[in-house]
Amino acid sequence: MVKQALWIVSILLASSVAMAQETSIVHDGEFEFLRAQFGEEWDAQDLKIDTRLAEIRETNGGKPPNILYILIDDVSFGQMGSRTLNYVTGIDTPNINEFASEGMSLMRMYTEPSCTPTRAAFLTGRQPYRAGIEEVKVALVGEGLAAEEVTIAEILKEEGYNTSHVGKWHQGDIEQAYPHNQGFDWAAFPLHQQVQLSLMTREAMQANNMLGFHASGQSNEFALDQRFNPYGLVTGVEAEAGGMAREVDLEPGEEWTQAHYEEMNERYQRQIIEQLEDLAAKDEPFFLQYWPLYPLNFVYPEQAISRNGGFHADKLQLLDGWLGELFEKVDELGISDNTIVVLMADNGLMYHYEGTSGLSQLIYRGGKTQHLEGGVRTDAFVRWPGVIEAGSAAGDIVHVSDLFTTFARIAGATEHIPRDRVIDGIDQTALLLEGEGNSRRDYVYNYEGLTLRSVVKREFKMHVPPPGVPGAAAPVFNIYRDPREENPQIGNALWAGASFQDMIKRHVLKINEYPHLPLGKGKPYEGIENLRPESVETREVFDSWH
Repeated sequence: MVKQALWIVSILLASSVAMAQETSIVHDGEFEFLRAQFGEEWDAQDLKIDTRLAEIRETNGGKPPNILYILIDDVSFGQMGSRTLNYVTGIDTPNINEFASEGMSLMRMYTEPSCTPTRAAFLTGRQPYRAGIEEVKVALVGEGLAAEEVTIAEILKEEGYNTSHVGKWHQGDIEQAYPHNQGFDWAAFPLHQQVQLSLMTREAMQANNMLGFHASGQSNEFALDQRFNPYGLVTGVEAEAGGMAREVDLEPGEEWTQAHYEEMNERYQRQIIEQLEDLAAKDEPFFLQYWPLYPLNFVYPEQAISRNGGFHADKLQLLDGWLGELFEKVDELGISDNTIVVLMADNGLMYHYEGTSGLSQLIYRGGKTQHLEGGVRTDAFVRWPGVIEAGSAAGDIVHVSDLFTTFARIAGATEHIPRDRVIDGIDQTALLLEGEGNSRRDYVYNYEGLTLRSVVKREFKMHVPPPGVPGAAAPVFNIYRDPREENPQIGNALWAGASFQDMIKRHVLKINEYPHLPLGKGKPYEGIENLRPESVETREVFDSWH
């Protein structure tokens, strides 16, 4: 018992040092404004949290928890985890529903409006504009996540974690941006995303979902520029840290098809199970990412499995079955009690295909690319048996970047978070361990690209007015009363307008103090050892005018 007590004391001392370092993390001005009001209360709570984390680690032989992070593409809030909405939409997600019941549902999870920005925010703990990331890119750009950015994988590796990534990445087509160069020991990922992989195909043209791309869809009688349509793009690659990537499952001169895309998804499902088994067999803790490409799909199946039948809806139901296999494997391996599993979506639905896709806006208006609640509110569930109360929910505001800082805290890796830049992610360990009402965030800044479009505070949301329009005249919505943001109330704006403007001023002051870092730049497709001749050609064409 004495030895045990000394061990706990040593952990507490180490945590106290980490907590002191936490205060030196550079956060946005609004968090500092809150900390000035609640800092003493939070510090006292952190002492209790440190004790609890030490006890959890002792229960697991001194080993920090494993982390499995699952990020699904383009699914609006309410689409997963609800039996009621299953019946409303005709899409059954029983495995996700059961998973949600086993942990905490984060009912106000905010993301970025589209996939690349959200993923960058999670990886770096920083809203994407701070890293020069503006939007989703489809073909060659010679850009990506800069080597100077520090990812959660790099931070966890400093604490002895093994790291693997499977599935969508979409952080750029330059070598420094690849996952195996951003902290992952092993990765299987496509260079681009589903617009290339599922939409830019003959089958999507035949489904009337991608017009003008495939040469067979029109006569091309007056076409001159033979390089207007993207050509020779790299598809899926695999790589280990320190090595070169290698493209798989596509031969030189071979046309990419829907069958290739379906095999890619099936391969990633096999590989996530394989990676889980391999990592669980090692003595070290692991951080494993699974970012499926499904439900993004633009071709109807030969036989629908869902009542809905839409080309996104059907693949969401299929994905639910695959996730059930993954959750079952976690249990089968006997690692559930010391594994945090997070499941969420990266942004709202691709509303451009609403109706035929089978997905809809549901509760909140808007979707992918938009700052509206329907674009930046998603389902999010966290399971940690014996630590997070099963069947619990939290109405507190959380942002996807908070997972970066929270994972670092739980893993004992806070000291590795950079101190030379703004970290937007707020440590939400208290919320996970103590439950609803313990978030340290009541605000979100919603950007579209580099433009601030709205600001959330509590249940109020101001759409940022154009230059010259006073805050008192800006549209302010009560999200509880008007979740679709259709009826701004002047009574809200009259008292809140000045406070929202002050929030923006605090935000801008911090940007001035810590200017944005540049986006990574480079030559596309460097670091891939088996480029097909057509990929070499398309890169040469790209280089010829850059």
